[in-house]
Amino acid sequence: MMTKKDDQYYMQQCLDLAKDALASGNPPVGAVLVLDGAVIGRGTESGRTSGDITNHAEILAVRDAIGHGFGGQLHQSVMYTTHEPCIMCSYVIRHHKISEIVYGSAVAHVGGASSKFDLLTTVDVPKWGNSPKVRAGMCAREAMLLSEQFDTLIKP
Repeated sequence: MMTKKDDQYYMQQCLDLAKDALASGNPPVGAVLVLDGAVIGRGTESGRTSGDITNHAEILAVRDAIGHGFGGQLHQSVMYTTHEPCIMCSYVIRHHKISEIVYGSAVAHVGGASSKFDLLTTVDVPKWGNSPKVRAGMCAREAMLLSEQFDTLIKP
């Protein structure tokens, strides 16, 4: 069971990854996958600079974990991410049956839990089984401040 201290520790790693994304010209999103107290996958948002829209931090963290041989254990992992997973990332999370999601700030209109496209929490897709436990608002202020910096950078 993760403690509040653990949550802070892993969210700080996500925030550091998000700062790296921002410094590269991408939206400031960072994600880590944790299994038994160890980080098994990391993702830094890079869709804008790579030209590949699927390079969201959460998807890259899943790819990283699979690349390190943890594909069969994703259902036992916890994903930490600075921002609520979007509907695309939520599909990947549900496909791999990741057990818990901890995120900072909500994502308007396309968030996988808070929008009308609630892929993270729906029970309407039988083969997905149980939805993951979702905890919102962890380090939300820090995540929002990074988003505001990004918004300032991209405004004409």
